[in-house]
Amino acid sequence: MSEKPWAGRFTQPTDKFVEEFTASIDFDKRMYRYDIQGSIAHARMLAKQGIIAEEEARTIIAGLEGILADIEAGNFAFKVSLEDIHMNIEARLIERIGAVGGKLHTARSRNDQVALDVRLYLRDEIKEILGYLGRLKESLLQQAEKNLAVIMPGYTHLQTAQPVLFSHHMLAYFEMITRDAGRFQDVFKRLNVLPLGAGALAGTTFPIDREFVAEQLGFDGVTRNSLDSVSDRDFALEFCGASAILMMHLSRLSEELILWSSADFAFIELTDAFCTGSSIMPQKKNPDVPELVRGKTGRVYGNLISLLTLMKSLPLAYNKDMQEDKEPLFDTIDTVKGSLKIFADMIALMQVRAENMRLAAARGFSTATDVADYVVRKGIPFRNAHEIVGKTVRYCIEHKKDIPELSLDEFKQFSEVIEADIYDYVTLEASVNARRATGGTAREAVEREIARARKGMA
Repeated sequence: MSEKPWAGRFTQPTDKFVEEFTASIDFDKRMYRYDIQGSIAHARMLAKQGIIAEEEARTIIAGLEGILADIEAGNFAFKVSLEDIHMNIEARLIERIGAVGGKLHTARSRNDQVALDVRLYLRDEIKEILGYLGRLKESLLQQAEKNLAVIMPGYTHLQTAQPVLFSHHMLAYFEMITRDAGRFQDVFKRLNVLPLGAGALAGTTFPIDREFVAEQLGFDGVTRNSLDSVSDRDFALEFCGASAILMMHLSRLSEELILWSSADFAFIELTDAFCTGSSIMPQKKNPDVPELVRGKTGRVYGNLISLLTLMKSLPLAYNKDMQEDKEPLFDTIDTVKGSLKIFADMIALMQVRAENMRLAAARGFSTATDVADYVVRKGIPFRNAHEIVGKTVRYCIEHKKDIPELSLDEFKQFSEVIEADIYDYVTLEASVNARRATGGTAREAVEREIARARKGMA
């Protein structure tokens, strides 16, 4: 057999540079296990349908299993001249078992074969990513449980707004990561259908049993249109989209960790294992891991845009352009897995500086809204209450005082409805624990959410 599967049509060999330029083996060889897995299921189906003999199928399967062992032992030489993982394995199979190996490609094309390989590969990667997401959720939940008494400033516009529990802040990211997990689960559902059997684009004349192959490989069903089967990369786009949102969440948390670990905030201490020093400034402890994750978010966004741009003008069905889908997809997988793995461990080992958080929460008039709510409960319309408290804050600024430090007489100069019980509302604890509704920052509300999260993790 000629080294090229399509050489019969051509009278001249492929230019060496063209060969290297068009080959994908350098990056798609990571799918070897899935290519072999799909080929074994296909061989079994061919035998079941009487398209090849049972003995031929057994010989093919044994040969494929031997190739798998060779690759995993490092005893397989991948050739650029054979372009991709499919032809490298098929050529080695024929070399190993003879002409019968050429029967494996009956009733399939590289077009539906690669669509199958990518789905099988991505399916396992999503399972692994879901495991990493679970670890990160556990780390966030442990920090929330450990620091239930810690009060910190809540911010809007990065300005002190209202006091919140640090646990409540951690649970905000828990909610984000839970949604991320849901998105990856949704991607899994839509990708978990079998494209094999679509052939090059129009199906096959052989009496194949696609449902049998789907069952062998653990798919929920089969694709319903041969043109769509070989040209669809929606599942890869969805995966990269879900990854981009996840990385955005990690980048937001990274930004907060970077701020909180600075000397100006000093809210947290990241363990030395996740930081580096300076080559010139001996005092430095740099939060390199969250900085790098924040930076890697951009490359994941770029991968999504690459895939969208790649697919936006492709006519049906398969086009060689689609070979370019794998590198952005593979890079996204590697980036997401690495970021999640390191983040889960970093959050788990993070130390909280509770006193510094409390001192920061006490600054910036974070209980001003509580004074406004107090005045409203005394019968004053909220817009008037807002003005009263605004004047109170201006007075505090001018006299270098915080709201809880004002005397009753000072309060009363802004509104006569204010009584001595005002001091029951303007402490940090009172402010936090007044927000008891579902989703609020009161300790009892946060404890309910932790219990609900724990139940969901079980």
